[in-house]
Amino acid sequence: MIITNLLVANRGEIARRVFRTAQSMGIRCTAVYVDSDSDAPFVAEANKAVRLENDYLDGAGIIEAAMATGADAIHPGYGFLAENAEFATAVQEAGLTWVGPTATVISTMGDKLKAKAAAAHAGVPILPSSDDPSVADGVGFPLLVKAAAGGGGKGMHLVEEPSQLAEAVASAQREAAGAFGDARVFLERWLPRSRHVEIQILGDSHGNLIHLGERECSIQRRHQKIIEESPSPAVDDDLRNAMGSAALSLASGIDYSSAGTVEFLVNDDTGEFFFLEVNTRLQVEHPVTEEVTGIDLVREQIRIATGEFLGYSQDDVRFNGYSIEARLYAEDPSAGFLPATGTLVAFEPASVPKVRWDSGVELGSCIGVEFDPMLAKVVSHGPTRSEAAGRLALALENLHIGGVATNRDFLVSTLRHPGYLSGDTTTDFIDRYSPAPALVLSDDEVTRAAIAAAMWTQGRNRSEAMVLEGIPSGWRNARLPEQVVMLNHQDTPIEVSYSSQRDGSFRVNGVTEVLVHRWSLDEIELEIDGHRSTNRVTGTDDYVFVQVAAGTTVFETVSRFVVPGAEEPTGGLTAPMPGVVLELRVALGDAVTTGQTLVVLEAMKMEHHMKAPFDGHVAEVLVSSGQQIDSGAVLLVIDPLDEGFATTP
Repeated sequence: MIITNLLVANRGEIARRVFRTAQSMGIRCTAVYVDSDSDAPFVAEANKAVRLENDYLDGAGIIEAAMATGADAIHPGYGFLAENAEFATAVQEAGLTWVGPTATVISTMGDKLKAKAAAAHAGVPILPSSDDPSVADGVGFPLLVKAAAGGGGKGMHLVEEPSQLAEAVASAQREAAGAFGDARVFLERWLPRSRHVEIQILGDSHGNLIHLGERECSIQRRHQKIIEESPSPAVDDDLRNAMGSAALSLASGIDYSSAGTVEFLVNDDTGEFFFLEVNTRLQVEHPVTEEVTGIDLVREQIRIATGEFLGYSQDDVRFNGYSIEARLYAEDPSAGFLPATGTLVAFEPASVPKVRWDSGVELGSCIGVEFDPMLAKVVSHGPTRSEAAGRLALALENLHIGGVATNRDFLVSTLRHPGYLSGDTTTDFIDRYSPAPALVLSDDEVTRAAIAAAMWTQGRNRSEAMVLEGIPSGWRNARLPEQVVMLNHQDTPIEVSYSSQRDGSFRVNGVTEVLVHRWSLDEIELEIDGHRSTNRVTGTDDYVFVQVAAGTTVFETVSRFVVPGAEEPTGGLTAPMPGVVLELRVALGDAVTTGQTLVVLEAMKMEHHMKAPFDGHVAEVLVSSGQQIDSGAVLLVIDPLDEGFATTP
């Protein structure tokens, strides 16, 4: 069996990732896309691309595209239809090669309840669980409500006490139905101080099975992984062998073939491990395994799908150094990691240090609410864990990015945190250590960055000058006021005044000597009081993004002439992102208390609860259930208790 044309039934970075390996094997690649992805990088990188009438869950349309373009195989990537047994069956019934496990295995392992039963049958330890919410006491608190199908943290809610259970179950069911078309959920015991450790397995269709060691994925928010690494700092040879044997025992019992992952929860106090689930697909974090083993997992998937033997045994697998992956998301860690939208007006990974960038976006990409907000996976490799962490942190710091809020600074503060570097990476890491959610600069660093922004702005103004373009910026032939640039940095106004000196330098704020050594539309080289630096800079009509040593800081440009506009009403509850109003839980005149959920929004297949910021009464209701709203839209207006309404006796 030979594959000459591979259709990738996915989008973004995983489509580009599969293309890269397949094309290196001499295989032509076909992409499918929807209208919102028509300008995405993966579409241009395919040898052929077909527009889908519906969406990435349109299995029939994808198979039709494969047949029309002469594709002889389909790779599902991850997410969407990757673990859909009916789609895998339909692909094979159409005479196409399915790059993945058998439909029977997908069906069994895709149902987490069946997977737990298979694990128990194979002798793998499992956590107490139940598919009946009425027996929660038998499972024990704290517990997780989990979707029976799918993954990625969708349909998963932590419940610490019985009073929270009903709402968590209802919310999980809605999310699961929306994301996976399957509303079933179950309860599972939650271990607060534990590690999420998974074993990568590979099996061919001839019965050969091996594992490629472990990945630890304990650094999570909203039960979604954001930093993964291999090997785990907490797994020794004995535990690795025990978990590897358990994973292979389970895989052998279900005749597993292709790449897959067996996930475990490890009790950090006792070293006991418990089965969580099997992912019958490539994992988002698969690059760290590739980096430490030198084995291209996509290549192995394709080889296995064509009927080839693995060609090597467990004893042939070698591990080299340490690898860490960070998921760069469009989200705001300062606002509870809420997804963010916008246009990437700046996106330039640095060439030093050398790391692996698996990205689905590029400069100018629009980040909307239709899909997962991951922008890129950044992967480092080093001879030691500390070197791999430092290399990854520096690569993220050197990324010049702007136009959309990201978790970049949060990732850096995590990777440089003493707790992380010591290997204390349990699933409660973020709650225990609270890494800084945003870039923290000293007053001096902010001042220098503001001067860079002002000097770059004056250079741009001179480059765009229609008259007197030969006259230096800030030049005067009389005693006149200095030029002034007004900026805003994190709601703090900053004024930068400057005048040109006879030697070509600038006097800034009356005392600072500044020399511009080099200027371009995307960079400025400055010397400020004898300290020299080169800063990447991107400017828009409203903002200037300046690259500093620790990351990218942003300044809002303030116009001299402010146009009056509509102000947000006092007490207004606003939407932190675009989305759909799922539930409106209050009506005009209702009394509300601090922390009470008033509106439930859905964005990116996740529910977000908008809570009352203080006690009061609902003075205005500006949305309705089912309504699509934009970021910043006012949902409700709440009057404090002592205003507007009298308390009903």
